[in-house]
Amino acid sequence: MNIITIENISKSYSDKMLFENINFTINDTDKIGLIGINGTGKSTLLKIIAGVIEPDTGSRVTMKNMKLGYLSQTPEFDPDASVLEQVFKGDSEVFKLVRDYEYVTTQLEKDPTNSDLIEQQMMLSQKMNAQNAWELESQSKMVLTKLGIHDFDSKMGTLSGGQKKRVALAQALIMPSDLLILDEPTNHMDNETIDWMETYLQQRKGALLMITHDRYFLDSVSNKTIELDHGSLYSYDGNYTLFVEKKLERQEIAQAKERKRQNLYRQELAWIKRGARARSTKQKARIQRFDALQNTSHERSDGEVEISVAHTRLGKKILEVEHISKAFDDNTLIDDFSYTLLPDDRIGIVGKNGAGKSTLLNILSGRLQPDSGQIDRGTTVKIGYFSQESEGLDYSMRAIEYIRDIGENVQTADGSKITAGQMMERFLFDKDLQWTEISRLSGGEKRRLYLLSILIQAPNVLILDEPTNDLDIDTLKVLEMYLDEFNGAVITVSHDRYFLDRTCQRIFAFENAGHILEHTGNYSDYAAFKKAKLEADSASEKSSTDKKPDIQALETPSKNIPPVKTKLSYKESRELELLETDIPALEDKLDQIDTEMGTVTTDFVKLSELTTLKDETEETLLEKMERYEALLEMKAQIEAYKNGK
Repeated sequence: MNIITIENISKSYSDKMLFENINFTINDTDKIGLIGINGTGKSTLLKIIAGVIEPDTGSRVTMKNMKLGYLSQTPEFDPDASVLEQVFKGDSEVFKLVRDYEYVTTQLEKDPTNSDLIEQQMMLSQKMNAQNAWELESQSKMVLTKLGIHDFDSKMGTLSGGQKKRVALAQALIMPSDLLILDEPTNHMDNETIDWMETYLQQRKGALLMITHDRYFLDSVSNKTIELDHGSLYSYDGNYTLFVEKKLERQEIAQAKERKRQNLYRQELAWIKRGARARSTKQKARIQRFDALQNTSHERSDGEVEISVAHTRLGKKILEVEHISKAFDDNTLIDDFSYTLLPDDRIGIVGKNGAGKSTLLNILSGRLQPDSGQIDRGTTVKIGYFSQESEGLDYSMRAIEYIRDIGENVQTADGSKITAGQMMERFLFDKDLQWTEISRLSGGEKRRLYLLSILIQAPNVLILDEPTNDLDIDTLKVLEMYLDEFNGAVITVSHDRYFLDRTCQRIFAFENAGHILEHTGNYSDYAAFKKAKLEADSASEKSSTDKKPDIQALETPSKNIPPVKTKLSYKESRELELLETDIPALEDKLDQIDTEMGTVTTDFVKLSELTTLKDETEETLLEKMERYEALLEMKAQIEAYKNGK
C-alpha cells in the first residue's frame, strides 16, 4: 500500500540547487536506506518528506490519517522534562493519554488521599486499558533500557548529548507510525546497542526511511536503496550490497553510452571539418545532428574525495604505555594498562558508551595525564587527532580561510606542492563552497573539512575518535583506502563495524572495571570470540546448577553501586502487578494459538496469519518478561540495600 508520494520536488539554498524534479513513492513494506555524498541534501529531503520544511516546487501526497515518526540529527528537548515525559511528547492520542496518566499518578504520590485525583486516575486507567497503553509504556521503558537509559526520572537538561539523542531515538521507535524516518540513528551508539536496534527495526511493522553511513546496518535492515547524486534520485531494489552491484552496472552502461556518443561526435566532427560541398537536406540534417551531439548532456561521474597528502617519517619508537590507570571519582575507566605501539598497528577500540574509550585516546595523545603509570613517546611522533567534536573549527571563518591558516600550500603524497584551494577541490569543496562560511556547511561537510585540516598537517600517527560520524559512505571508502597506504600507526574508536573490519587488525575491548582486553583480528573476529566465550560460560554455568549459591553474595548489595531508590515508585509497583497478570495471559494466548494451528494445517492463509500472530505474541511476551525481571532485580537490590544498612 502506498503511504507517501513525492512528485517533482525541488529545493535550493542560495545559489546551490540540492535536487530538482525528483519523484518517488514509499510503500508500507519499504525499508529504505538513503545515501549520497555530504552536502547533496539528504537531511533536507528527509525534512521535506517529514513535513518539517516545504519544497521550492512540487508536492508531497500522503495517505489519509498517515502517522509519521521522525528523528532529526539535532532533536529539540524540554530541559525540565523527565526522560519519560520527553519520550511521550507528541500529538498522538495514546501519547496524550499516557502523559495525562503519568501526571495524575505523580500528583497522587504527593497527595495520596485526594479523592479527585483518585477518580481521575481510575478513569484514565480504564482508558489506558481500552487503548492498550500499558503495553506502550512498558515498551518505552524496555527500549530506553536497551538504549542505555536507566533512570527514567532524570531531567533532560542533565543528560549528555549522546543520551539526549538516545531518548529522541526511543521516542521515534515507540511512537505508533506508518512511516518512521531516522536521520543517522547509529551516531553516538555503541556496537551492542546497534546490534539490538538492527533486530528491532527488522521486526518492526511499517515503512522505514533512514540515512546512515553504517554499511552493515544498511545491509541488515534495508530492502530498498535510494541515492541522491548530482541533484537526481536513483532507486534500487535491495540492500547496500545489491545497490553497489547495480550502481556498477548503471555506471558501466553510462560509460558505454558516453563512449558511443564520443565516437559519433568524432565522426561528425571529421565530416564537418571536411566542409559540406552543397547545402542539401541530408547535409543539413548531419549538421543539426552534430550540434545535438555537442549539446547532449551525459551522466557525470561521481564526485570523489581524493586523499593524497604527505606524512612525515616515523622512527622505530612510537608509544610505550606502561601500567597506566585512570579514574574519575569512584569510577575506574582504565586499570593497569600496558602496550607498545608498533609502526604498522591498526587498532580498533570498542566498548559501551562511557567506558573510557575517548579517555584512553586523550591519554595516548598527551591531552590528559593518567593517575598512575607513564607513556614514553618517540621523538619523531607527530599525532593527528580527529576528535568527535571537530575541535578548532571557527564557524565565523570561511572554509578556505580556515585551511589557509594551516598552510597556504599543501604537500601531496608524491612530494609536489599544491595550493590550499586545489587540495580543497580534491576534498569536494568547489570554488563556491570554499568561500562559504563554515557555519553554513552541512554537518558532513564540516566533518570533511575537519578531516582535511588534520591530514594536511602530515601526521605519522593517526588517532581517530568516531571518524565515521556524519561522513558519507563515499568519503569513508576513500579514507579506508588512504589508511591502507598510510605509513604509520592508526588507533580508532568507532561503533561502525564495517569500518573496524575494513581497517583494523587488533581490537582493544573495554570490559568491566577498567580492564582492556586485547584481541588479534578485526571486529568480526572479536565478536565471534566474545560469542563463543559467552556460550562456553553459559554451558559451564548450567553444568554447575547443583552447586549451592552464595546466599551472602546474593543478599549483600554491591558497595560500588548502591541503589539510588529506597523503594519502587507507585508506577513501578503498579507495572509489576500488571506484568504478573499479563505474562500468564500471553502464555495462555500462545497455547491457544498452537492449538488452533493444529486444526488448520491445510488452510495455508489462516496458518500464515496464525504464524505471524504467534511471532508477535512471543516478541511481546519476551519484552514483558525482560521488564518484569528488571523490576524484580531492582526490588531485590533495594531490599538487600535496606537490610544491609
